[in-house]
Amino acid sequence: MTSRGAKYWTSGAIPLIAPEVLGDIISHVADLAIVISETGEVLSVIVNPAHPSFLVLEHWEGKDIRDSLAVESLPKFEKRFAEFLSGQTDVKPVELNHSREVSDWDAPVRYSFHRIAPNGAVLMLGRDLRAVAEMQQQLINAQLALERDYEVQREFDTRFRVLLSNMSEPVLFVSVESGDITEANAAATTLMDRSRDDLIGNPLVSCFESRKRGDLIEALTTLAISERADGMKIELRGKTKLVQIAPTLFRAAGERILLCRVIPTDESTLNADNLARNMQDLYVSGPEAIVFAAENGDVLSANDAFLDLIDVAHDINVRGRSLADYLQRGSVDLKVMTENATRAGRMRMYGTKIAGQYGSPRAVEISVTKLHAGNHSIFAFVMRDSNHAEASRGAMLPSNDESMRSVVELVGSATLKDIVAETTNVVEKMCIETAVSLTMNNRVAAAEMLGLSRQSLYVKLRKFDLLTRDTDDN
Repeated sequence: MTSRGAKYWTSGAIPLIAPEVLGDIISHVADLAIVISETGEVLSVIVNPAHPSFLVLEHWEGKDIRDSLAVESLPKFEKRFAEFLSGQTDVKPVELNHSREVSDWDAPVRYSFHRIAPNGAVLMLGRDLRAVAEMQQQLINAQLALERDYEVQREFDTRFRVLLSNMSEPVLFVSVESGDITEANAAATTLMDRSRDDLIGNPLVSCFESRKRGDLIEALTTLAISERADGMKIELRGKTKLVQIAPTLFRAAGERILLCRVIPTDESTLNADNLARNMQDLYVSGPEAIVFAAENGDVLSANDAFLDLIDVAHDINVRGRSLADYLQRGSVDLKVMTENATRAGRMRMYGTKIAGQYGSPRAVEISVTKLHAGNHSIFAFVMRDSNHAEASRGAMLPSNDESMRSVVELVGSATLKDIVAETTNVVEKMCIETAVSLTMNNRVAAAEMLGLSRQSLYVKLRKFDLLTRDTDDN
């Protein structure tokens, strides 16, 4: 409404607007406005000040608009401009590309056509489409990336299927969350005498005897985390047949999966000279503590005998820690052993004490061997509780403390020659007593063990007053 109460415009008529005001309005309404004649000559270029990249277009004035267009845009412009000049109503906007080679500037712009003067001048209001074009390009790139990923996934899926079907070892994939079998190969279906459809989607526990679903999955998960190589022995359901499950835990698409290798434990099919299996069983079940460590002394793996020695519940607690943490003299002990093993390849015996975080120190005898694992070197430590060893040796060997004491007492009161002679007698007596004890007083066997004739053995027994023993002369 005006100050006199009349409407500003009526019946859709737009009031007169000053030219300078109209230009300002147009510059803010459109990103780019071009006034052309009916022949296509550029009469004026109005640029939105918010688009500084358009300010270089003022030199178009006086030129033909067609000179600034890309080759592929010329037919579209000619068609739509002809439709507009012919007086057709509702002429749709047209998207045109400007060529940098022609106009030193390129961008996709959507133009609409408008009559602004009776002399035939046409106003082209343009909307910059570069943001839209960039978004479209991003969408295209994303689509192409998805298609490439899909092809790669299909390729890996095909490889997985081929590998799984050609494996002779029975293999099951099991979801940790549900306990259901998600995949099985042909060898697994043959071993369990069930079709693939009967296995997939059903609980793993349905294939074995005397196990609850949660207990079995938890046991397999714990075994997989510990990276134990021995696996779990369990009986197949409906068959009096034991199998061994060796699990591997991994995560895929946010879900934890167990890869279960099902190995038949038919002992008649195993070779007695299978060194790898025998060494594995020795590592797992042997009485000696065995530790494999990296060059810096960090524990790579340790068997149950070592865990018993340091009173640790699980090998996860020691893996990755330095072996020096459990030795009495720490890094000093470790350095002595590894340096000697590096120099000579092995160290036969090293005495020290070892203890866990809570246990009391135990005297141990350690032998060390340097091994090569690919491009790396590792150390194998074999440990024996020396208290038990001394106890077992003491039960078998006679006591010679008195003889040794007598030798020690000679120092300072006798010549070296006399001390050496006395020491020789002590050692000779110890060897004869040991041989007689080991052979259960069998003089023939004892003489053969010592490399003596039977007559020489009797002479020495008489010399050391050992004939008084009860003998079983064979």
